[in-house]
Amino acid sequence: MKFALVSFFCIAVLSCKEAPKEMKTESEVSKIAAKIDDSKYPEALQKVFEAHGGLTAWKSKRTLSFEIPKNDNKEKHTIDLYTRDEKIEMPSFSMGSDGTEIWLLDEKEAYKGDAVFYHNLMFYFYAMPFVLSDDGINYAEAEALEFEGTLYPGIRISYKDGVGFSSKDEYFIHYNSETYQMEWLGYTVTFRSGETSDNIKWIRYNDWMNVDGLVLPKSLTWYDYVGRTIKEPRKPTSFENVSLSATPKAADFFTKPEGANIVSSKK
Repeated sequence: MKFALVSFFCIAVLSCKEAPKEMKTESEVSKIAAKIDDSKYPEALQKVFEAHGGLTAWKSKRTLSFEIPKNDNKEKHTIDLYTRDEKIEMPSFSMGSDGTEIWLLDEKEAYKGDAVFYHNLMFYFYAMPFVLSDDGINYAEAEALEFEGTLYPGIRISYKDGVGFSSKDEYFIHYNSETYQMEWLGYTVTFRSGETSDNIKWIRYNDWMNVDGLVLPKSLTWYDYVGRTIKEPRKPTSFENVSLSATPKAADFFTKPEGANIVSSKK
């Protein structure tokens, strides 16, 4: 699966010799809020955004970072929220993107995955529901999801043709009918096949934390499933040392380092 978000949410950034300043004043946040057109989102999704801290607060941030424990190591992700440039760092390798190319620095050939497939993958899951505010998205009501006797209303997400690498991907966000907090995410995988799919995978979002006023996941749990019937949970994926900043990284932070190779997707 490759997420449609990867390439279409780009905002021009003016270069400046002075060090970037934190965006903290009410007037600066108000300017961001004035540019947000809430009318293009379903009312239910607007309430979901608000339940998680609001789009104004989210779009006032520029840099997100988090760590995912992997056995005895930690995988550090750093993302520019405007350009979606990314760097993923592990002790034995690193990978990233600079807006035009995806690179892999792996002198010991320790990485066995698909760097193109993995680009922005965990970010996309982690930044729910806010990533569903991006351009190129179609919204529709989804059939409610039932779990342990509770019904969770849903919103179906699809993408306009040509958006990102996998415009045939679909997402199904399900929320608490009283609090509007996100509870489940369903998604299909079309990255390698390029064909639509009715095989929906399911993630539970029920472990949250407050990060600078925004409600973001502390962990995510994938579940076994048969169609829309949710079965047993798998081991949760945890997120640690999460930080948000209004300050962008230095211009060369995401640039391909010396010795790294440009990569293409594995088939």
